[in-house]
Amino acid sequence: MRFYYRNCLIANALALVVNASPVKRDNGLTVLKTTTTPDGFHSAATGWNSFGLQANNAVNPNWKYDQDHVIQQCDVLADTLHMDGGYCSLDSGWSTNNGDDYARLLYDTTIFDLPTLASHLHSKSLNLGVYVLPGAFCTDGNKTIYGTNIKLNSTFSGNNDGFLRCDFDFQKPGVQEWHNSVVNLFAQWGVDLIKLDFVTPGSPDNGGNLPANNSGSVIAYHNAIKQASRPMRLDISWKLERNNTFYDIWKANADTMRTDQDINNSGNTTFVAWEKVQRAIDNYRQYIVLQIPKNLPLSIYPDMDNMYVGNKQNLTGVTDAQRQTIATHWIGAAANRITGSDLTQLDSYGTELLTSPQALSAANFTAQYPMQPRNPGSGSTSAQQLQAWVAGPDSTGVALAVLANYGPDQGQGGFNTSLSGKQTVSISMQDLGLKVGTYQVQDIWQNISMGSKNSSLSTVLDEGESVFYRLSPA
Repeated sequence: MRFYYRNCLIANALALVVNASPVKRDNGLTVLKTTTTPDGFHSAATGWNSFGLQANNAVNPNWKYDQDHVIQQCDVLADTLHMDGGYCSLDSGWSTNNGDDYARLLYDTTIFDLPTLASHLHSKSLNLGVYVLPGAFCTDGNKTIYGTNIKLNSTFSGNNDGFLRCDFDFQKPGVQEWHNSVVNLFAQWGVDLIKLDFVTPGSPDNGGNLPANNSGSVIAYHNAIKQASRPMRLDISWKLERNNTFYDIWKANADTMRTDQDINNSGNTTFVAWEKVQRAIDNYRQYIVLQIPKNLPLSIYPDMDNMYVGNKQNLTGVTDAQRQTIATHWIGAAANRITGSDLTQLDSYGTELLTSPQALSAANFTAQYPMQPRNPGSGSTSAQQLQAWVAGPDSTGVALAVLANYGPDQGQGGFNTSLSGKQTVSISMQDLGLKVGTYQVQDIWQNISMGSKNSSLSTVLDEGESVFYRLSPA
C-alpha cells in the first residue's frame, strides 16, 4: 500500500505536465501525453507473470505452477532486480473450477495460499496480481450472491463461454453486487492487480464461445475496484477493439489494455520468436497512430504482452540485440514491463535490460510521453523496416528517439520488405518532428554521449537491432 501512495505523490508533482493536453507543433508532430488512469496510476505495471513458464515449461522442466516456485521467481524481483512496487502476477490456473458458498472465486488450496503469498510479497515491497475471466462459474448458478437474496443464475445472459463460465446480462440486478463481492474478497487476500482476459470485442475465441461484446465486465470490475478497501490495477486482454466506441470504454475503466495477441512460443523450448515481436511492435504502432489525431491525453497504458528479455538466446529465442530492441520498444511505448522470463536463469545482460538506471529514467519519461512512429524521409507513421520513433519533446525540449532495423518482414511486421544484413538508418530532426537546433545525444543503453547533432541522426544497424537516444537541446 505504501508504494502505491508514494508513487501517487511522485506523480502528483508531475501533474502540471502530465495532465496538459497534447501539443500540435508546426512541423506536424502532435506530442502525445498520458494522464492519470481510471484507478489512479501514472505508469504501466512492472514485474513478472507466470504465463511464460506455464505455456513454455520446456524452458525449465523443473518448474511447477505452485506457491513455492512462484515465490522462487518473485523473490528475484525483490532481492536481485530490486523492483520495488513490481507485480508478481499469477496467470490462469490459480483458482478452482467452482466458487465458494456465495459463488466468489476460490484459490486452489492444493497449490496456493493467496493471503500468505500476498503477505510475503508485500513484505518484500512487491504486489500480487491474479488472472480472471469474464462471467461466473455456471455450476454456481443456484448460489446466492453475497449480501443479497439474488440467485446467481438470474443474472446470466444464457451464453456459456466454453470455459466453464456463464456470461452476465449486465442490465440485471445482482451483477455489480457479484463483482463487488469478488473484488472485496480479493482485497481481503491482499490482491493488487486484476488481469481480466478474453474481453470482447477483440479477443479471439481460442476454442471457446465468447459473446460479441462483454465490455460490461470491464465496467463492472472497475466499479468494484472503486468501492474496494485497497487500490488495485485493472489490466484487460487481448488484442482489444480500438474503435472509438469501445476504446472509450477501455480508457474510462481500465489501466492497461492489450494491443496484441500472446507473444510467446506456447509449448516450445524458447519463449519468443522474432516474427511475433515484429507483430507486437506493429500492433502498438497501429494503436498509437489512432490516438494522434484525437489530440487528447491518454488515460490508459498499452500492454504488448510479457517482455521476454531476461534469459540468454537459447532460452529466450532471440539474439541479444533483439532482446535490447524488445526492451527499447516496450519502454518507448510505456507498455507493461512485466517479464515472463525465467528469473532463476537470468543472465547478466538480462539483468541489465531490466535494471539499467538510464532505461528506468527513460521509462519515467515515456510514462508521460509515449513514443510514436516517424518514418525516415517523410515523418509519416506507416510500418517500415527501417523505422524511427519519437517520444516527447517535453516542455524543456527533451525528447527520446528510437532508430530500428527490424530485419526482413517475417510475415506479421506490416512493412513487407526484406532488406537483409546491416542497413543505414537516418532521420532528420525535422522528420522526427523536433525544432531545428543543436541537441546533445545520449545513448541510453550504452550510457555514453554521442556528441551534438543539429540536423539528423544516423546509424548502421543489423537485422533486429536498434538504438535508443535521449536528445537534449544544447
